[in-house]
Amino acid sequence: MSNRIQKLFAEQKVFAGYITVGDGGLDQSVAVARALMKGGVNLLELGVPFSDPVADGPVIQRAAERALKNNTSLFDVLSVAEKLREASQVPLVLFGYFNPLLHADPVLWLPKAKQAGVDGILVVDLPYEEGRKFYQQCLAHNIMPISIVTPATTEARLKKITRHAKGFLYYATRKGTTGVRSGLPAQFAQKIAAIKAMTTLPVLAGFGVACATDAKEILQHADGFVVGSFFIKALEEGASLEKLTALASALNPTR
Repeated sequence: MSNRIQKLFAEQKVFAGYITVGDGGLDQSVAVARALMKGGVNLLELGVPFSDPVADGPVIQRAAERALKNNTSLFDVLSVAEKLREASQVPLVLFGYFNPLLHADPVLWLPKAKQAGVDGILVVDLPYEEGRKFYQQCLAHNIMPISIVTPATTEARLKKITRHAKGFLYYATRKGTTGVRSGLPAQFAQKIAAIKAMTTLPVLAGFGVACATDAKEILQHADGFVVGSFFIKALEEGASLEKLTALASALNPTR
């Protein structure tokens, strides 16, 4: 089984960008995604808005609230994915929480997600042990369930996760919620090395990346990095699409 995620990591380092779909409207979400891709983002995380995003800091929480006020649903997120797929082969990963995914019924929306061109899904609050049925449903549609590991993940648990993980591993570099920060945590390199010693899957690092210096350092050890809150905050403060492209380009150490 292969898809665009595997192909991308096999060919180059990954600069992933996160957006909260529906923040500013669906047309705005499409435009923002395209602006990020123009700036060098080569994998997109499409955030499914949820009222209780426990892993997200205040910036993304506010974006989710704005998206929900626009009545953004999972099916709206899939419509944005379909629109993006019309003109791009950039891998698309749904990023969200299990409540809205379960409420929408995976039997109904997973075929639509595959048709829309979704390549992977990352469910922040679904423990591996409780997600096996859902992950099997995803794999049946060639949608890769992405697993998260953190600095607190034990070696024993890491072994269990890597045994069944697909696509790539998302390494949340810090404890707590995501948000713009400066500098990488202590022992970052050692943590990545420990993860890579247990798996052949690529590792994407995120949670707080907001400058080219940090991105460059991450790429010395990991296979990619992800930026989310930094972009959402810029949009919240009124950044134009052109400015967003410039911000992404400035963050991209491979350019």
